[in-house]
Amino acid sequence: MQIVSAYLVTNLARRSCRLPRTKIAMLLVMLAACLTTGTAKCTAAPESGSPPNIVLILADDLGHGDLSCYGQKQLKTPIIDKMADEGMRFTRHYSGSTVCAPSRCSLLTGMHTGHCTVRGNSGPGLKPEDVTIPECLKKAGYATGIIGKWGVGAPRNLDNANQHGFDYFYGYNSMWHAHNFYPAFLVRDGKKVPLRNVLPERWANRSGEGVASEKIDYAPDLITAEALQFIERNKDKPFFLYFAMNVPHANNEAGNRGMEVPDHYEFADEDWPEPEKGFAAMIRNIDRDVGKVLDKLKELGLDEKTLIIFTSDNGPHQEGGHKADFFDSNGPLRGKKRDLYEGGVRVPFIARWPGKIEPGSESDHISAFWDLLPTFCELAGVEAESKHDGISMLPTLLGKPGQRRHPFLYWEFGEQGGKVAVLKDDFKAVRLNTRKNPDGPVELYNIKEDLGEQTDIAEKNPELVKELAEIMKQSHR
Repeated sequence: MQIVSAYLVTNLARRSCRLPRTKIAMLLVMLAACLTTGTAKCTAAPESGSPPNIVLILADDLGHGDLSCYGQKQLKTPIIDKMADEGMRFTRHYSGSTVCAPSRCSLLTGMHTGHCTVRGNSGPGLKPEDVTIPECLKKAGYATGIIGKWGVGAPRNLDNANQHGFDYFYGYNSMWHAHNFYPAFLVRDGKKVPLRNVLPERWANRSGEGVASEKIDYAPDLITAEALQFIERNKDKPFFLYFAMNVPHANNEAGNRGMEVPDHYEFADEDWPEPEKGFAAMIRNIDRDVGKVLDKLKELGLDEKTLIIFTSDNGPHQEGGHKADFFDSNGPLRGKKRDLYEGGVRVPFIARWPGKIEPGSESDHISAFWDLLPTFCELAGVEAESKHDGISMLPTLLGKPGQRRHPFLYWEFGEQGGKVAVLKDDFKAVRLNTRKNPDGPVELYNIKEDLGEQTDIAEKNPELVKELAEIMKQSHR
């Protein structure tokens, strides 16, 4: 890598007087990519001598504006807010994609959607050669578990998560299965576990009256209980818990009754549409369940031995009767789930590790899902034997110097005619309808000055548009 980099630098210096400025800029971007993208290498074990536990909590379709610590005004998330007060809140963190399956693939493999295996919600899932976070952490002796929504495509084999590095799996195998909050079964290590449930038409109402709720299995509650049990079982060794919630996603097949909850709680008497009461109840329960995990870590004396991260897989949805604008789920951002504007891919990201991460800190470091694999590898003191697009965020998390930066971030998405986007520093380029016109017009926005992406400045910046369009071509494999 050093030889290649030296070659690029030498030749760029020799030829810079004869090259157009856009070509020089592109070579510099390629050089930066060479220097920052590669194999995750960790030369030393963590300072404590023992790697920390890692708990990654992933909400499903939670928008950047759905948490009160990110500006939500109507709904309250006091426990997550406290987690942010006790840790670090990121303001420019990005998901792997704008829908579930490719975002999870990017998270697990450290690859952006121009390189990773799963690039849409359909398909068989990961390939056998894909290297994942749990496979890396097992090298350091971690117990690995995913509780909740696997959903990396729609694999037919029920032990798909186990085949890709997880010692233990309990939850939903495919993303379609995860739409149902009262399913007939969940999956434990490749085998179906039957649940007690009733058909929707037998529900008396959504507040629980007239329903023997104690005899009904609400899957999100079972998943939270399993997450706590996993922590309990593995308290004496390092563990990686991927707690993949399926809320506040909707049951897409249930129409306007798709925000399935066992109770509307304090929202029952609000003058809101029923789906919005269900959505509010889901946000309440997400906050509650994060609190249960934090309490369990404290109860077991693991609080200062555990890095816990909370984030979301993409921007807010508009499904199951819920309207993203009802609670202003994307805040000041443009777009939602299935968009490559900021509202579709900029997500909450909170990290807490008492004694290591400065309480009440905030970072505008530009980071993405594909950074988690190298970050976790560095924490564990292991190497990932595969190429990836990530950069370890550990210097930022620990408040230390030496944080490397991405030369750019890239996304591609195949639905709605095809879309691609590039973020380079404060500039965002978006190209739509790429299937019909792969070299079509590029929209350009200055995110720093125009967070809502309302003013297209492409016409005034042709050289920058040309540079970012070239990155789009180079980033797709």
